[in-house]
Amino acid sequence: MPRGVVLAAVVAAALVVAGAVLAADPGKEKIARTAAGNAQARSEVLRRTDLGKGWTGGFKKPTIPSTEPCSYRPKQSDLVLVGAAETTWSRPLAREVESQAQVVRTPAMVRRDWRRTVTAPQVLPCLRQGFKKSLGPQVRAVSVRRVAFPRVATFTRAFRLRATVESEAGAVPIELDVVALGAGRSEITLTLSAIGSGRGALRADALRLARVLGRRAH
Repeated sequence: MPRGVVLAAVVAAALVVAGAVLAADPGKEKIARTAAGNAQARSEVLRRTDLGKGWTGGFKKPTIPSTEPCSYRPKQSDLVLVGAAETTWSRPLAREVESQAQVVRTPAMVRRDWRRTVTAPQVLPCLRQGFKKSLGPQVRAVSVRRVAFPRVATFTRAFRLRATVESEAGAVPIELDVVALGAGRSEITLTLSAIGSGRGALRADALRLARVLGRRAH
């Protein structure tokens, strides 16, 4: 697997992982997006000025997955999604940052969804299964665990995913840090991914950017 393909696989894995945390399944959850809801979601994702120099990217069509990455199917039928936004950013040294914001109709819906799709015991196995599957047959060791993280919003939880993928240049280590935030009517997922030497800055970036998003969540 060429290194460029490895990076593409990591980006795909980041999308799968972000979809597994604070998931929205249009087959179960009611989608009733409004201009106000979308505007709120757009105000809560990362902007170019949040990242500093050297980053490229911007807004993209929000990912509202139609399928879950594993067999876990949390209840979604009592949730109503009124807004969604997503940005993706990249820079040299094979690093990617994604932010997703979803706005639901009431704060009670956030609390219910948090219990089902973030703190439920099925979440870690689901992340592990989706992460491994998205990286393909070249993946070797996979590690997925919850990590300690400061409370930067009403609800905060962080996960670290690591793997080794075989490439033409040999084994390539990859890492994803995922921070899930919830406050008010908003659910936000921050996903940072890197391969090789780009992994060193993930922790500092995750903390800094999560604090930015935590201040915006409402």
